Amino acid sequence: MNEQQKALVRATVPVLRSSGVALTSHFYNRMFTHNPELKNVFNQGHQNSGRQQEALAGAVLAYAENIDDPSVLLPVVERIAHKHVSLNIRAEHYAIVGKHLLASIQEVLGDAATPELIDAWSAAYTSLADLFINIESDLYQQAIDTQGGWTGWRPFRICRKVKESNEITSFYFEPLDGGEVPAFRPGQYISVRLYVAEWDLFQPRQYSLSDAPENNYLRISVKRESANDLKPEGKVSNLLHEHYDEGQIVELSAPYGDFYLNETSQAPVVLFSGGVGITPMVSILNHMVKKHSQREIHFVHSARSQEAHAFREHAEQLANQHNVRVRFFYDHLAETAAHIAQAPCALETVLPQNPTEAEYYLCGPISFMRHYISELKRLGVSADNIYAEAFGSGGV
Repeated sequence: MNEQQKALVRATVPVLRSSGVALTSHFYNRMFTHNPELKNVFNQGHQNSGRQQEALAGAVLAYAENIDDPSVLLPVVERIAHKHVSLNIRAEHYAIVGKHLLASIQEVLGDAATPELIDAWSAAYTSLADLFINIESDLYQQAIDTQGGWTGWRPFRICRKVKESNEITSFYFEPLDGGEVPAFRPGQYISVRLYVAEWDLFQPRQYSLSDAPENNYLRISVKRESANDLKPEGKVSNLLHEHYDEGQIVELSAPYGDFYLNETSQAPVVLFSGGVGITPMVSILNHMVKKHSQREIHFVHSARSQEAHAFREHAEQLANQHNVRVRFFYDHLAETAAHIAQAPCALETVLPQNPTEAEYYLCGPISFMRHYISELKRLGVSADNIYAEAFGSGGV
């Protein structure tokens, strides 16, 4: 991009701030009208709620604001790239997206969308698309190079189904082809693709792996997303809970994700989760115990109640047998014990002796994450020692 093109992109920032969601809503409507096959790739639950339109509007705005130095967005780009490859998004999809995005800019901005502005945004989009394509190509290659790895969708059989709490159920998957299961980094996720008859679409959803690597199966633990005043019930999560039993077939992506245990460190580890955010923490915990890690481990979890708390007995058993310290916090407290208290968690009560020397892994609702990350920084913990994975309505 030349300087004139960058200036033109920067000039669209005020419009993106005020009308970004209108633009991205128009874009998605246009793309799904002309390329309806892509409805099988995009989360239609997020489309219906408007979350995907808002997320894309925020991403386009951030790119325009940082057009002079897009490298500051690289960590976000890499995180999105992992999500893309888990959904089997390929290089050819970027041409489709670019065509409809540029057409949407023209149609929404009208006369303000001069040929020069469209050329500038075309150059900007091409630059960003090339960055994604290169990163994703490397991720696909890594999957192929991993023993037992694959790209795209691979059929697996549900070999075991276990109820973990009143709303979370674990699904164990084994390859239908009889091949190997690839190793992964504890904390990563897979995508699950199911047919949703109500929408007449295949729909992918991403779920954290909830057990240690190097097993002959992959395990996810899924919260049944019930409807409330703010959102409808989760289509895929409810399908899994109600209609998928042992012996049935699903399609899975290979494991991906940039949230995982730093195994080069010997610092104390604090695994801090809320709700179904416990799932990647159990993967990390099981891995560290399996590898006989000598690191100090703190396992801290917040839940609405004991009935909603998955893996409680498992964590307590590991605490009795290994170097694991557990603390649980419940909104609705029905019992008391040395390791159980009323929520919210008082952070100072669960930290290692030297909190600034530890590494912290957090997963939970966005509000949960923001609060405790802020608290950790207030206590002097470096941002470099904080690893976070937020989940939303992943089961919609």
